[in-house]
Amino acid sequence: MASSLHFPVLCLHGGCLNRDRRTRGATRCSSERQALFGRIAPVYDNLNDLLSLGQHRIWKRMAVSWSGAKMGDCVLDLCCGSGDLAFLLSEIVGPHGRVTGLDFSKEQLSVASSRQRSRAKACYKNIEWVEGNALELPFPGSYFDAITIGYGLRNVVDKPKAMREMCRVVKRGCRICVLDFNKSTQPSTTSFQEWMIDNIVVPVATGYGLGKDYEYLKSSINEFLTGKELEKLALESGFSNGKHYEISGGLMGILVATR
Repeated sequence: MASSLHFPVLCLHGGCLNRDRRTRGATRCSSERQALFGRIAPVYDNLNDLLSLGQHRIWKRMAVSWSGAKMGDCVLDLCCGSGDLAFLLSEIVGPHGRVTGLDFSKEQLSVASSRQRSRAKACYKNIEWVEGNALELPFPGSYFDAITIGYGLRNVVDKPKAMREMCRVVKRGCRICVLDFNKSTQPSTTSFQEWMIDNIVVPVATGYGLGKDYEYLKSSINEFLTGKELEKLALESGFSNGKHYEISGGLMGILVATR
């Protein structure tokens, strides 16, 4: 889980995806990912800016805009990380709206809370940070007017369950937006994506002492879902429709699904 530009690993051990060892593997994977995002929390935002040349801010604004959130809404940023999407949502729903940022990493939530205290806009007071599990959301059904999840679904052990949970807590007729790396079906895009990871992402992360944590990004994208597969998953999870859009030359993608 965790959010924002989540470059790290989908799963540190292949056994985590083995159905015969699902419970044990999922628990182990979840704990390892919590530790991973805890380690990178102090430099997470700096790395996001550096590795994406600031473009992640554009992609996040697109996701928030396409979520359909509006003034006065009650919205959720799932796997919120250090809070980028939550802050953008707060500006849209305004001081009379409500934003919940949920993540499983205490360290990431601590960074998000610190950023909230240091910002002057009155609307940011409407954000509540919640430590929780994307597979067992602590909210009643049909609770939110919009949901965003940035760079989090790829890191969830049970993606269908996470999608079903989002479908459960979003109101009928409302949307979720899933921003993540795009698993392209175009060989040229895939080759360029892998070259970027090997020659830019991992070397830069190594300078922060996090090279090992970031070198699994390539395999996590390879094991992720294509746009068509995400659309299919949305329908299977209870959404009435789902459309995946490739952005940034096919390197990133946004799934927009309506309940």
